Amino acid sequence: MTKAEIVEDIAAKTGLTKKEIAEAVDMFLKIVSDALAEGKHLEIRGFGTFKVKQRKARIARNPRTGEPAPVPERKVPVFKVSKELKDLVAEQGEFKPQSEQSSSTL
Repeated sequence: MTKAEIVEDIAAKTGLTKKEIAEAVDMFLKIVSDALAEGKHLEIRGFGTFKVKQRKARIARNPRTGEPAPVPERKVPVFKVSKELKDLVAEQGEFKPQSEQSSSTL
């Protein structure tokens, strides 16, 4: 599902304009992105938690040459799904590949 599809779905269900919904969705994503960039974590009850984890420096291998390649320490955003959302997805039954699924709704 794309951001445009989310906007359309919300607009259809609320009666608000697509422009208003698009601005709200963009603002939500900006707030989440800014908070993660500042190292904060966000918890949305019943959905999940966004946070930043510190990855240690390590030595990797260049797959083409086999030479060791240092990978520096870095911060990465992660998402941990809530138990409620995990249970909801599990209840939906059999997994269907993306190509077989129709557009989902919120």
